[in-house]
Amino acid sequence: MHFDDRLATVLRHRATGERAARTQYRQLLDLLGDPSGGRDSSLEAAAYLRLDALAALVPFRERARIVQSDGVRIRNVGLVEWLAEAEPDVAAAALAQARLGEEEWAQVIPQLPIRARGFLRNRRNLPPLAVAILDRLGVSDRGLPLPERSASPEPVAPPLTQAAPASATSAAGARSDDNSGIAALVRRIEAFNRARETSNKAGETGATAVARESAPQLPLDREPRDGSRRHSEMFAFATDVDGKIEWADPPIAPMVVGTDLVRGQDRSAVGPQGVFANAFINRQPLREAPVELAGAARIAGAWLIDATPRFTRTDGRFTGYVGRFRRPADTSARDQAESEADRIRQLLHELRTPVNAIQGFAEVIQQQLFGATPHEYRALAAAIAGDSARMLAGFDELDRLVRLEGGVLDLEPGSSDFAAILRKQIEQLQTVLSSRVARLECEWALSSAVLALEKQEAEMLAWRLLATIAATTGAGERIALQLGQDDGQLSLRCALPATLAAAGDLFATQTRPSVGALSPGIFGAGFSLRLARAEARAAGGELAREGDALVLTLPLLTGALVPPSRVDAPDSATG
Repeated sequence: MHFDDRLATVLRHRATGERAARTQYRQLLDLLGDPSGGRDSSLEAAAYLRLDALAALVPFRERARIVQSDGVRIRNVGLVEWLAEAEPDVAAAALAQARLGEEEWAQVIPQLPIRARGFLRNRRNLPPLAVAILDRLGVSDRGLPLPERSASPEPVAPPLTQAAPASATSAAGARSDDNSGIAALVRRIEAFNRARETSNKAGETGATAVARESAPQLPLDREPRDGSRRHSEMFAFATDVDGKIEWADPPIAPMVVGTDLVRGQDRSAVGPQGVFANAFINRQPLREAPVELAGAARIAGAWLIDATPRFTRTDGRFTGYVGRFRRPADTSARDQAESEADRIRQLLHELRTPVNAIQGFAEVIQQQLFGATPHEYRALAAAIAGDSARMLAGFDELDRLVRLEGGVLDLEPGSSDFAAILRKQIEQLQTVLSSRVARLECEWALSSAVLALEKQEAEMLAWRLLATIAATTGAGERIALQLGQDDGQLSLRCALPATLAAAGDLFATQTRPSVGALSPGIFGAGFSLRLARAEARAAGGELAREGDALVLTLPLLTGALVPPSRVDAPDSATG
């Protein structure tokens, strides 16, 4: 295997001026844009950090021009994600130049910022899977439709900044019976201007205030008038005369605008014989009409619609429906847990990004990739990198707990001897506890206990439990452990150290050990035990407190029980 040292060659040179910065920016784009292997991951991280530094020297328009140049080839998913976070000009140029495979687009599109996804609307050479993902995420307005051709030229419409009279809009081709989006917008602007003029002439009396409140509003990032945000489980909407959603609350709009509630589309599971379709045909109001939406995770699933038809005041012409979507009250606990888990995982993703950057930059300083660094700064950088690694480990544990408690993660099946794992780990812990004159005193009723768990999963569970017990053990304490079996299940009973025994809720305690060789984790003993309980439950067992003891039970494989040998039994063979 050949080692690619071109990144190291470029990083050894410092960009001392704007021209050199532009050159080096182009060079790094060329190298990082190639997804070929053989590169050192630390050098690749340093290259991204150098790009960050060069971005401060090269104006964003110049960087966008460099990205757009013919010679730049962007075939690396990591570089696409990095450029998508840049200024709009740079992000748009990068997404226009990116040349990824179908599976790579499927991987990168959900990770892009919402703004960056919109830049992909103008691309016409995306693979079908990428287009389908954009549709599910609500990025469906992929260009304006072509206008209908007419035999005779139409007059130019009046400016939208003025309240055009009905006769003018009719002459302009935006007829009152026209169902196009432009005509609907014109009608809204007219109604808005009329309501404002009425309010200005009559003053803020009660009647005019009510009229202004009920007047049509332009959906321009409007918030509720009471200043509160609507809950994510409810959103308002309006349809056009064909039953397509033409407006919704701003946070939801990109995911639902364009959905056909009557005939249904790929993003909607509503059929032509649905409750909404029947009411729509008969222009009837709706109350708790069931609807199933498909698409982004935030909108997918079952909804209830409360809506009423709209008619013009002058001639009673039907203009569509207005109402709200809301989640059914009987949403299952599992769905709610999965939704909460998704939100927490998204938060953890946002937290990992800056910590990863800090860790990478600290490692660059510590390894002197940008040049010679004093030893004092290298030591500080090493400490920062270590702290970042511990934070990332804590984020991984939190993500694991959320996924386990949300029921979206299963432990790896396999085969492992839990008794042998316990013996090995207890032996390791004894060497640390000996300095405190403390000890784990074990009583083995089983010499072998085989679980239906992959070995690494079993080791993580055992260490999480034993290390937490050992870390909270005080000087001179003796902690009794008993390993046995009961009705085909392994049973590990651990006496609680004094600090844990005094806790009211063992799985929520904030007890933290003193600084030493053992630690239950950055979130404390309570969190580690809660994570161990979640792992035990995922394996079909339980971890619970019984008085001043903590009892772990796990199902054993059939026929895997081996009692210990009796070393004190008389030798009957020689009797």
